[in-house]
Amino acid sequence: MERIGFIGLGAMGKPMAENLLRAGYPLNVLTRTRTKVEDLLAAGALWQDTPRQIGAASDVVITMLPDTPDVERAVVGPEGILEGARPGTLIIDMSTISPMAARRMAAEAEAKSCDFLDAPVSGGDIGARQGTLSIMAGGREAAFARALPIFQAMGKTILRIGDSGAGQTAKAANQIIISSTIEAVAEALTFAAKAGVDPAKVRQALLGGSARSRILEIHGARMIERTFQPGFRMGLNKKDLDISLDAGRTYGAALPVATQVRELMAETLRDGQGEMDNSSFILLIEKLSAQVGKPA
Repeated sequence: MERIGFIGLGAMGKPMAENLLRAGYPLNVLTRTRTKVEDLLAAGALWQDTPRQIGAASDVVITMLPDTPDVERAVVGPEGILEGARPGTLIIDMSTISPMAARRMAAEAEAKSCDFLDAPVSGGDIGARQGTLSIMAGGREAAFARALPIFQAMGKTILRIGDSGAGQTAKAANQIIISSTIEAVAEALTFAAKAGVDPAKVRQALLGGSARSRILEIHGARMIERTFQPGFRMGLNKKDLDISLDAGRTYGAALPVATQVRELMAETLRDGQGEMDNSSFILLIEKLSAQVGKPA
């Protein structure tokens, strides 16, 4: 089996790496804090000190990092993956980053006779743990075919969207829908509560009709139960929506609702919610609701 390097073992990356270990893949790992992955090392993963060492020790390297600059440093920066990688190495970025940056890194990888896939995921921490992520990939067909068995250890819905950057474009579209829906669910449940109706029963009723969605099911429950420990942090959600809006400007797509949701997300960060789950959006809607009808 191909030796896999995995860089970035946070809330999403670590369970994804665990699924690769369970599938029998030899695994080299690198993350910010080694002590957080001692269990992976005890299970057989090997620690490497730099992305360059990961590249040298692996046939396939996966990155799962917070933002575009983090991925660029890991892939093309000094001591990056491409400095250690041999010709034929496949680099798979599964982070959520700029589609334009994904295309640039694919070109740099190709110049060094390596392959690059942008393959962001959707499904959250639950999907990462259960190995049921949706994986949307961009890159060469041959690279996707090579990566498919690896993807199957981590995900359930796996699709090559198109050439380099297409996977990140699909993820940007996903984040537009997710972010807008979280805001809408927060509004709907707050509206019900303000009207004196049990929001839990409203959610239960809506789940049986056309408004049903995974966001209403999972995030709606978190809003009602007030469980805001992070599955997907609000700060990262805003970062992802920033990427969507930046790509929209680049490609000439009007995104008026996403733009407004982004401004509301920025306010949640000013309220100190950056490390909370994105379902904590309801706290902002409740705060704004408390101001309705008050004299200026």
